[in-house]
Amino acid sequence: MGELTDHFTALRSRGQGYLEVRVSGSGFPVLTLGFQDDQAVVHLFVDAERSFLLVGDGSAAADAVVRVPIMDDLAVFSGECVLAVDRAWAFVRNFIQAGRPGELGEWRELSSRPDHRS
Repeated sequence: MGELTDHFTALRSRGQGYLEVRVSGSGFPVLTLGFQDDQAVVHLFVDAERSFLLVGDGSAAADAVVRVPIMDDLAVFSGECVLAVDRAWAFVRNFIQAGRPGELGEWRELSSRPDHRS
């Protein structure tokens, strides 16, 4: 976990970043964290067909439009799924320790739309 923490810290010092975390020995579930400044979005991919967004913590207004890095692009999300970056990082650490995303919070399943907006 130390190497991932160092990587997150380096990204945080740049003000934005994107991480993917897998459960050891499996392709899924995969947890992703995209963040810009103090706003973050957490995705969960349970298999190749289904993905979820972690419901936000109220750190952004529900009708806000937020852009965070997802892979190599900035993706647009509503404030409903935005968390404070420190809280999102805590979710990632808990996921690594528990290996189960269900205990992290409330998840909202995404439709198979091409955009990332919730």
